[in-house]
Amino acid sequence: MKVVLATGRRKAALARATVKDGRGRVFINRRALEVYEPELARLKILEPLTLVPELARRVDIEVGVEGGGFMGQADAARTAIARGLIEWSGDPKVRELFKQHDWTLVKSDVRFKEPKKPGGSGARARYQKSYR
Repeated sequence: MKVVLATGRRKAALARATVKDGRGRVFINRRALEVYEPELARLKILEPLTLVPELARRVDIEVGVEGGGFMGQADAARTAIARGLIEWSGDPKVRELFKQHDWTLVKSDVRFKEPKKPGGSGARARYQKSYR
């Protein structure tokens, strides 16, 4: 039995996917993808599976994702799933297909929110002066 481990990251979220021979079942944090909420996050996670449906029907995927918010987790999970499918298939055409669709399916998005600094309400915003 062939088993592949893959990871994906987005902001503070980290996803670890296990891809193995199966019947096309997908679980996110031990919950079936069909009942995963919110729907927008579910559709985002489904993207790599809809791009290669014949491959997705031959494997079972279990994803454990932690940290961040629900959309960061969805992005991390889809990257982990896509990487796992690429490695499991061993076909460079699959990687190229994912790359053509969206580069973040192959490579994790490393951007983080910039930290807030003193002297203002946000990362770049500053308190206004009105003495002139």
